[in-house]
Amino acid sequence: MTKGEVEVEVTYPPNGSAAPPGQAAPTMPTVPPQAGPGSAAPAQSPQAAAPPRRPAWIEGRDRLRAAATTEPGKLRIIGALLALLVVAFGAVTTWQMTDRSDAASSVLNRSQPLSDDAAAIYRSLADANTAASSGFLAGGQEPADVRKRYKDDIDRASEKLANAASNAGSGSSAAESVSKLNKLLPEYTGLIERARASNRQGLPLGGAYLRYANDKMQTQMLPAAEKLYTAEKQRLNADYEDAKPYPWFAIALGLLALGALFWAQRRNYRRTNRVLNHGLVAATAAATVVLLWLIAGHTLARSGLNDSYDHGVQSLNVLNDARISSLKARSNENLTLVSRGAETVEVGAKKEIKDKFDVDYQAQMKQLGSADSGLLGKAAAIADDASGKNPVKAAAKNVGVWKDRHKTARDSDDAGDYKGALAKVVGDKSDEPTGECFDNVDDALEVALTHERGEFEQAAKDGKGAMSGLPEGAALLAVLAAAGAVLGVGRRLSEYR
Repeated sequence: MTKGEVEVEVTYPPNGSAAPPGQAAPTMPTVPPQAGPGSAAPAQSPQAAAPPRRPAWIEGRDRLRAAATTEPGKLRIIGALLALLVVAFGAVTTWQMTDRSDAASSVLNRSQPLSDDAAAIYRSLADANTAASSGFLAGGQEPADVRKRYKDDIDRASEKLANAASNAGSGSSAAESVSKLNKLLPEYTGLIERARASNRQGLPLGGAYLRYANDKMQTQMLPAAEKLYTAEKQRLNADYEDAKPYPWFAIALGLLALGALFWAQRRNYRRTNRVLNHGLVAATAAATVVLLWLIAGHTLARSGLNDSYDHGVQSLNVLNDARISSLKARSNENLTLVSRGAETVEVGAKKEIKDKFDVDYQAQMKQLGSADSGLLGKAAAIADDASGKNPVKAAAKNVGVWKDRHKTARDSDDAGDYKGALAKVVGDKSDEPTGECFDNVDDALEVALTHERGEFEQAAKDGKGAMSGLPEGAALLAVLAAAGAVLGVGRRLSEYR
């Protein structure tokens, strides 16, 4: 120890003893425990945890929402909506007008011709029956012209049936009627040939065969032909119903698209003070052309179709019915002489016994009517020009003469003068027969039918023509309008770049 140093003695307490008062026991620094290989990591506090990852679609939605609050984002949305509306307008217009144009084409080229064929089948069968009875009344040596008329009627009916079979849907009422007629027609012609063979030999059995053939015609074949005619008329009416309704959905979309385009241009003007945006103006012009074309074209088409129905189809239906009534009346008139009272019916409250075929004749002539009543009166009222009215008036005039001559023939037959009655029905022109009147009525109605058929075709062509090019034009203009809307909005977007 050197001079000036002081020796200090430090005394440590023994283990387990307390430190002396006033002195603190020495402490060792605290060392955090080290994590060993098998020990668990200490838990982190909730404040330090990472946020959960959100789905991509939510992030995309939020980005779009944020973008939509900016003017460029709003413009992009407006451009997309305008293009979508205009394209939807064009697509719906094309769809609806294509359907209506197809229906109008079916009216002109399919359903009405098939309806006309069905009426021709009915007329041909009824006329063949009339020609067969007329030839029978002429005696064993049937006139060549009557025989030819019968053959032509059967050939025409067979041809029209083949056409109807190819167009009738499987399982439809039309197909059922065609199948029935194809089965009955050979049976009928077979009975007629037996009646002719017996008649040439002078056998009374020929009259029975003829009446049996007539019964098959009246109770089975003509009802089946009428069912076919009704089915084809229903198809024609269905095509009219598909062709004529206004395309309201397309019109509503067109108005909505135009409203959106006007709103977009007004918005553009208020924000930029620019009067015109060339793209939006072009889009508005194209959409306006489509809408006006749609309304005007369909209105003209509807007018033409209505005219074709009112002054075409309705006239044809009435004239066909009138011609069929005259054919039935003529057939019954002939059969009155063929049966010679073999078939009778009770008529009226007093139950008078009268010839069945003469009663049917009177009923058909009443239905046929005159120039002021019945089917002929209705046909004259529907006809809208002299070319349609004059043949009907001529037919009505001959019907009046026919009735008078028939009364004379019936008086002769009732008086026992069968040959005189026969001459008044199927005799030469010098005998003033009822057959002459029937031929005049049939010829006049054929002239009226030809005229009204031409009226129908012209009006239907006008109606269909008014829709020509509209579906294709609407699609093209809609695409141009959408392009104009996109370009117009794109012009504004370029100002933000």
